[in-house]
Parts: sequence; structure tokens; C-alpha cells
Amino acid sequence: MRREGAGAVSEAPVLDRAEAAGSIAAPSARFGPRYRWLLLMSLMVGTIASVMSSTIVNVAIPDMSHHFALGQERAQWVSSGFMVAMTVAMLSTPWLLSRFGYRRTYVGTMTLLLIGGIAGGLAPWYPLVLAARVAEGLAAGAVQPIPAIIMLRAFEPSEQGRASGMFGMGVVLAPALGPSVGGLLVDAFGWRSIFFMVVPFCIASFILAYRYVPDAAPGGGAAQRGASLDWRGLALATGGTLCLLNGLVELHGASHLSAFVLLALAAVALVAFIAWQKRQSRTGGEPLMNLSLFGYRTYAMGTIVAFIYGTALFGSTYLLPVYMQVGLKLPASHVGTILLPAGLVLAFTIGGVGRLTRRLPTYVLVTTGLVLLTASFALMPTVGLGTPLALLVTWAIVGRVGLGFILPSLNLGAMRPLGKELIPHGASAINFLRMLGGAAGVSLCAIVLEWRIAAHGDSLANPETSAARLAAFNESFFLLAAVCALAVVAAWQLRDPPRNAAPRE
Repeated sequence: MRREGAGAVSEAPVLDRAEAAGSIAAPSARFGPRYRWLLLMSLMVGTIASVMSSTIVNVAIPDMSHHFALGQERAQWVSSGFMVAMTVAMLSTPWLLSRFGYRRTYVGTMTLLLIGGIAGGLAPWYPLVLAARVAEGLAAGAVQPIPAIIMLRAFEPSEQGRASGMFGMGVVLAPALGPSVGGLLVDAFGWRSIFFMVVPFCIASFILAYRYVPDAAPGGGAAQRGASLDWRGLALATGGTLCLLNGLVELHGASHLSAFVLLALAAVALVAFIAWQKRQSRTGGEPLMNLSLFGYRTYAMGTIVAFIYGTALFGSTYLLPVYMQVGLKLPASHVGTILLPAGLVLAFTIGGVGRLTRRLPTYVLVTTGLVLLTASFALMPTVGLGTPLALLVTWAIVGRVGLGFILPSLNLGAMRPLGKELIPHGASAINFLRMLGGAAGVSLCAIVLEWRIAAHGDSLANPETSAARLAAFNESFFLLAAVCALAVVAAWQLRDPPRNAAPRE
């Protein structure tokens, strides 16, 4: 039994001695104590690009659907295909960092994101658009756990909340402006222009990476060229995720048997994945997901919350733009404008809450956020065609304030008990489970929406909206509210353990 306090992040110095003696030493000497902040801000640029690519395309889905004559079920794969790729890629981040180091991993992911953005914007066929989205998803998934690793390894515990708040504020503020700009671009230049928005961020990330991001792997040592990726584990995770999402889609199809088969295969893949990871650990291999993480109760509860709230968060990211364009019949440019105040409030809320992470328990912050998010979804049905848009803006702001309480505190609180050697795996696993919930949430919202519209006697092929269509959207929002309420139960168990608590075996 390991003692949770031994080597935990809560007792970590600003930088590991190995890192101080490695390739970080030169830029640290050159830029002084502010170097770790410059490093974090450099990574923020790439993360902004990856987050923006995951959400901004939703503004263009109706226009893209019309261009390629797609049904709702096929069109939603623009979002869910990205989510699947991003989800699975997160598991590879520890291996990529060990194999190539921080800088090569970061530059490589940004290059793939740049290629995906250009290819998607120029694609003449929908399958090529989908392939470009998958490439973007792979890049976004691999890069997103890196900032959390830097925050937990390079910053004192007293600075981690501030670092998380500043980073979160910057990452959220730019995408908050993105839908407004994206809506204007869609109206003026069409859906293709959306893909090119990541280009300037990717170029800026290259410049910053070669100036501030070190070559070293986590721990400060050189990247290990001989390190091997757990391909079997990655294949099981990919196959299980695809079976899960396609099984959800088939639940609304004519054949429920195929849905049952796919969901059963997803369950089999999950069992096989766990068994294989245990075998890798026993035989001295390098598992894709270190299952010893879940011996820490706080971390285990954090991953449950991350999965559930990811379902609601990313489901709503898909549902809200479609609701405003298809349900309320607002132009794409209005969508971004309506969501802009909520995005700005979210950015400043994160900045403020980041300073509270050392003063208030994690479970209080996360539970507060989830309650506000639940209220936001539950109140959406009060909006109608004749309702002032200010009411919609208000409920969106309530939800984003809730997110502002969750985002800077959940990952830090869940991973704080982990030893330094577990931090890369911890960041990778919790982000993977959050995105797995998100990928399921996007598919679930799309399928439930189409199901309820059909149940009310309407169709998305109808160019005009109706009371039946709005009722279907309202029922979808109630579903998201119920999911968030479920996460509240798990969040209340997210208690910080005693300093000498040991992980469960």
C-alpha cells in the first residue's frame, strides 16, 4: 500500500530536480521565474485552437447539411467523429510525451490540426470533411492533457489554482468569441470558412513552441526512442468507443437487434481493455491507462463526475446552436452573438474561481457548478418563439457560470493526491473519460432530438419550425438536466482525503 502523501503533488517543488537539471534549465535561466508562466501561455495558444475546432463547427452544421444533402443522423458525425478521435487520442499522450518529449509532441499535434483545418475547408466531398475532422480530433485529443501536466508538475500548490484560472480564462475567452465570428463567416462566406479559423493559432503555436516549450519528456529526462505504444489497448479503446456510439445511433434505427449487438460489443471491449491493462502492469509492460489511479478515491470520484458532466456539456454544445437555428429559426450570425455574453462570463468566472481552489473544498466548487448547470438546462423550456432573447441569454449565462466553477477545480482536485509519476497518466485518463462522456452526449442528444421530433409528428426536413419541434428540444434539455443532477450525487463524494490516506488496492 503506497501512502498517498508520499511524492504527492501537494508536496511538490516548483520544478523536479531532474527537470531543473534538464532542458528546462536553459530557458529558466534566460527568462527567470516567469518562465513557467510563459510555457503555460504558449501551450494555451494550441489548446485554444483545439477547443475552438471542437465547438465552432457546430455553427456550420445546418449549412453543411444543406450543402451535402445530409440527414441529421449523418450530419452529427461531423461533431461525434471529431469527439471519438479526440477521446481515443487522449490515451496516447503519456506515450507521446515519453517518446518524443513536450516540444515535438506539441508541434506534431499542431501540424496535424493545421492540415485537418485546411483539408476540411477545401474538401469537395463529405467523406473528406469527415476525415479532416477526425485528423483534427486526433490532434486536439493528444494536446489537451499537456497543460494539466505542466500545471501540476511545474507550479507550487499555492499557485496551481491561479494558473488553472488564468489558463482556463484564456482558453475559454477566445472560443467564446469564436461562435460570433464563426456565425458571421458562415453568413458571409459559407461553412468552409469555419475550418480556416484554426490556421493563425496553429502558426502562432509553432513560433511559441520553439521559443518556450522544452524538448524534455516529463521528469526532465530525454525522450525515450525505444518506448512502445500499447497498440492492443488503443485498438480495444477505439473499437469499444465506436461500438458504443454506433450502438446509441442504432437505438433509434429500425433494427434494435443491431443496437443491442453493438452495445454488447462495447461492454466486451471494456472488459477486455481492463483485463489487458492489468496484464500489462503485471508483466512489466507500459499500459495505456494506469489502473492504479483508480485506487485513489478522490481521483476515482473525479473521473465519474468528469464522464457525466462531459455528457451534458458536449451534448449541449451540439444542441444549443441547432436549437437556435432549427428550433428558433435564428440566423447563424445570431447564434454566436447570443452565446457571446455567456462565454465572456464563463471566462471571468474561471479566473475568479481558480483563486478559490485552495480555500474551498473541491466538492463544494464542483457541486455548486453542477447545480447551476442543471438549473440552466431545466429552465431552457421557458424560452419560446415569442420570448425575448434576453431570457435565453440569461439561462445560458447561468449554465456558463456553473461551468466556471467546475472547470478549474475538478481536474486539480481529482489529481492532487497523485504522485508525480502518475500525473501524465492521470491527466490523460480523466480527460479521456470526460471526452468519452462528451462523445456519447453528442450522439445521445442528436438521436433523442430526432426521436422526439418524430414522436411529435414533425421532421427536420420541414423548413418551418413548430410547437411540436420546440417541445422535442425542450425534452432534450430536460434530459441534459437529469444527467447533470446525476453528476451532483457523484460530486458530493469528491472529498479531499487525509494527507496520509493510502490508495485502495
